[in-house]
This record gives sequence, C-alpha cells and structure tokens, in this order.
Amino acid sequence: MSRNHEVTDKQLLLNENGELREPGWSRSMVQEYRRDMIKAPQWRIKEWDYYLVLGDEFGAAFTISDDGYIGLQSVSLLCFGDHPWEHTETVLNAFPMGKLNLPQDSSQGVTEYRDKRLHMRFTAGEGSRRIQCIFRNFHEGKLLKCDITLRQPDMDSMVIATPWDEKHAFYYNQKINCMRASGYVLYDGRKYVFNPEKDFGTLDWGRGVWTYDNTWYWGSGNADLDGNSFGFNIGYGFGNTKAASENILFYNGKAHKLDDVTFHIPASGYMDPWTFTSSDGRFEMEFTPVLDRAASLDYKVIVSDQHQVFGRMTGTAILDDGTAVHIRDVLCFAEKVHNRY
Repeated sequence: MSRNHEVTDKQLLLNENGELREPGWSRSMVQEYRRDMIKAPQWRIKEWDYYLVLGDEFGAAFTISDDGYIGLQSVSLLCFGDHPWEHTETVLNAFPMGKLNLPQDSSQGVTEYRDKRLHMRFTAGEGSRRIQCIFRNFHEGKLLKCDITLRQPDMDSMVIATPWDEKHAFYYNQKINCMRASGYVLYDGRKYVFNPEKDFGTLDWGRGVWTYDNTWYWGSGNADLDGNSFGFNIGYGFGNTKAASENILFYNGKAHKLDDVTFHIPASGYMDPWTFTSSDGRFEMEFTPVLDRAASLDYKVIVSDQHQVFGRMTGTAILDDGTAVHIRDVLCFAEKVHNRY
C-alpha cells in the first residue's frame, strides 16, 4: 500500500468489527458511512459539518456538530481590513449523542440546528449548497443573519479514511474546495456580500470516533486565477496516516495529490510569518498572518487550544503534469489545534 493509496471501489466504510475496510484517500465518497456500524459507545462518536466562506476582506464560518457528550454549534464573522476583527459565538449542548440526525452522506440532505436563539440550516443537493442562519444576540445584543449559496459542479474533493492504532477509532472526512460563493451575511447594519467571480466556500465534513488527545495541523485556501479555480488542502497529525495524507491541490475541479507538507510556525508567535515546505517540492509557500482566531478552554476533562490563523499565501504549487501555479497574497488559513475530549 503506497503512501497515497487511492480508494476507488464502492464499499461500506466499516467492516463487521467496526474497523475501516480500506484506509486511504478518494476523490469522492466511494465508501459509505453508516453510524449503526460503529462499535464504539455513542458518547464517543463525533459528527460535524463545517463551512468556511471567504471574500477578500471578510469571511464567515459555520459549524453544526454532534460530538457525543457535547454539541458545539458555532458561527464566526471575520474581517480582514485595516483593523482585523473576529467574533465567534458558540452554543453548547449536553449529550446530543445522535439526536441532531446529521446526514450520513455529504452529497445531499439537510443539516439543521434550532433553538430559541440560533437557527442554522445547511441544505445540500443539485449542484449547490445553501447556508442559512439567524443568530439572535450574536454579539453586543445584535442579530446576525446569512443566506449563502455555494456552487458545486461535478468536481473532485479530498476524502480520507484514517484509522488510529486504538481499536474502533477512525476518521472519515471530506474537504470540498473551490465552491464559488454568492449571497450575504448581515450584521450590525452592514451587508457582507460574496462575489462568485472571486469568492469561495469550503466544506469540512467529518464523521468518526477519535482518540482522547490529539493535535492537528490544517490549512486551506481557494483563489480565482484568471478565471481558473485553484485550491489547496494541507494537514497532518491526526490519526495514522500511513495509507494517505490529506495534502492536495485542486485546479478547475481536478485533484492533484501531494505527499507530505510541513508547517513551519515561528517560535516567536503565530502572527509572525510562516513557511510551508513539501517533501516532493510541489508546495512551497510563504504565509503572512492577518488574524489569529484563538480559542481555548480548560474544563480539566475537556481541553481545547486552537489557533486558526488567517493570512495571505504567496508561492508556487506544482500540478501532476508539472505545471507551476503561482499564487500571490491569496487569503486562506492555517491552524494548529490541540484537543482533549
């Protein structure tokens, strides 16, 4: 099995013992996730849908999640102008354990959360995805509202099935880049409008059973290059990735698989310039941070230390056929996250 084993056969994700049938990556969800085949306790199952939509000067992120003994429903508004600013508001739920009924397939269906304060709905199908949200008292007593559409034509994605060495622990994840974004976010009298000619959304869809203590690195970005869509997904540190990494490029809807990418985060701090290097020389970048969306909590049993750093990427990526793609000041993010829960 090679370092970048591609799974191409349609099959169930898990076998009768609750273990992954075939670890590796794929361009679409050829492996079928079924929650009822998981052998771990319900309180250990983690399921989430996360969307990030970025313009050049602003962005928004949306999460609906059921993490077993806790649910985290979250919205972020991000501004990258002269005075970078962000606010993230999270609603916590105790012991959802499957009650949110998140879809078992990313390609269609409705992911929804509703309470008296927050109503968030993701609708997938027919070549597009729609994000709708009403968040009362989002910040300083003010309402946040959004209605965003992401266009998803027939295109490759990054799907990875990753085991841990611990029995019954696995991670099934899809990243969909380069979805052109239209629509708006309305907050505090300002309407943030997305332009599909240059703005994009990304989906992070995950299902699985994690081990207790994890640190991961993840980065993602999209850009329009003279009418051509370009995107990347990079990351490591999560699970046993001997079968495949999640490092990949996208160009006009086609995937170009990479080997290992390393994040070089300066010891001096997250807001100093980073670099990225690759074992195959196909992803060599410099990253200038603009905003650190830092969050930490420590409830002893549940611990999280997150640095999702937004900034601008400049450098060169190499496609499978050797074509060099040069990008300059592309708004994206890179993060380091440590969780114990």
